[in-house]
Amino acid sequence: MQDAADWLKLDVQLCFRLYAASRSMTRCYQPLLAELGLTYPQYLAMLVLWEEDSLTVKRIGERLQLDSGTLTPLLKRMEQAGLLQRQRRIENEREVRVCLTDAGKALKEKAVAVPQALFTTLNLTLEEISQLSHLLDKLLHNTAQTAAGSE
Repeated sequence: MQDAADWLKLDVQLCFRLYAASRSMTRCYQPLLAELGLTYPQYLAMLVLWEEDSLTVKRIGERLQLDSGTLTPLLKRMEQAGLLQRQRRIENEREVRVCLTDAGKALKEKAVAVPQALFTTLNLTLEEISQLSHLLDKLLHNTAQTAAGSE
């Protein structure tokens, strides 16, 4: 880069590449998830619950980096679809625990095909995916530290 103004070009911005890549990835998932009857955010919530069932809304939000105002309507729609149940804790009514239903658990068997189908769509090697994941983890860690330092 010769000129400081060159740094203001859209194609130079890392944030734009990440934004565009995120939107593109979500579009790649859409046809795969449509077969499961899930949106991309619902799929992410299911991934968390398939790893560990019976979590609080707060814990799911921490894992997905979503606040409860965003997560609650999402979980409510998933409950209406019969994939999970939300239950207020008797000991602490502010705490809501989320548990998979039998239908939510059974959906995991169909979802197993999603990652492999996505890898095929992306046309990336496992090594490239591993490298990209490592760099994104580093970026997430560094940006989280920066955000925590500014609070």
